[in-house]
Amino acid sequence: MYRVYSMLALLCILVVGSLQSGCVTVNLIEPSGPIQEVQLSGTGAGKVLLLDLSGVISSQGKDGIVPQPNMLATFKEELMRASKDDKIKAVVVRINSPGGTVTASDILYHELREFKAKKKIPVVASMMDVAASGGYYLAMAADSILVHPSTVTGSIGVIMLTVNARGLLEKVGVEASAITSGPRKDMGSPFRVMTAEERGIFQSVIDSFYQRFLAVVQEGRPNLTSDQIKKLADGRIYSGDQAKAAGLIDEIGYLDDAIEIAKKKAGLTEARVVTYGRRGEYHNNIYSRLFGASAGIPGLADFDLLSMVRGGTPQFMYLWMP
Repeated sequence: MYRVYSMLALLCILVVGSLQSGCVTVNLIEPSGPIQEVQLSGTGAGKVLLLDLSGVISSQGKDGIVPQPNMLATFKEELMRASKDDKIKAVVVRINSPGGTVTASDILYHELREFKAKKKIPVVASMMDVAASGGYYLAMAADSILVHPSTVTGSIGVIMLTVNARGLLEKVGVEASAITSGPRKDMGSPFRVMTAEERGIFQSVIDSFYQRFLAVVQEGRPNLTSDQIKKLADGRIYSGDQAKAAGLIDEIGYLDDAIEIAKKKAGLTEARVVTYGRRGEYHNNIYSRLFGASAGIPGLADFDLLSMVRGGTPQFMYLWMP
């Protein structure tokens, strides 16, 4: 018995030593792996692909026990796979997002437009709880936009997020100073009050991003004049009925209706509805991946605002954040 205990002790010492020396790699949890196709419903040779975009639009990765690719990487991976599948005849992108960063929103829009131009198949946007600001921006790449009867959309505009910690530092007796190469190098610093001139510089950048948003809406909604779009794009949100009356969307209906519209545009009488997922994800029907555990505006409960304005650096957002 003593010999057995001695052998076990020696084995433990060898394992611990190997781990400390970096000789052994132990993967207790397998990585998520590449996306896989899952059939949700329907029959036929042709496919309607259902893509999901839910949460705050950002290039940030998803931390956890098994880190997940960020939203941009996942969307790109899905579009690349779909572009190689000749049986995919239409795409429905269901959007459940209050928007996000200017650049991430624009990248998703660009990728979807490029995919549609190369694949030459219809793309339908289906808005769920919220498809505002950057979420609406993305929908402009679709051929047709359908909203749920209770969808909140619109919020066309730009917001700059920053923080000002000067008052807090004064209370705790801490003073920050910066040595710069020019008087505007530290503009937007959280450690001092923004000057009127600096505010004007930031406003000019916001105006530039705003003009790009208007141009994207003009291209996506050719039925509206530029004056009509400017009047609608004051940052306000719209219900589904209001958005349809204003010409910001095409139809009001459910996700099933969006799929039927996609089939009709693709000339299909029947089709298999498929989606993409990773190992361990559960898919049983078209709503399987849509709703997460977070309450309130999709993804905003898990939105790390402090990381988005990391170090106090201003962030320009196409985001509805009441």
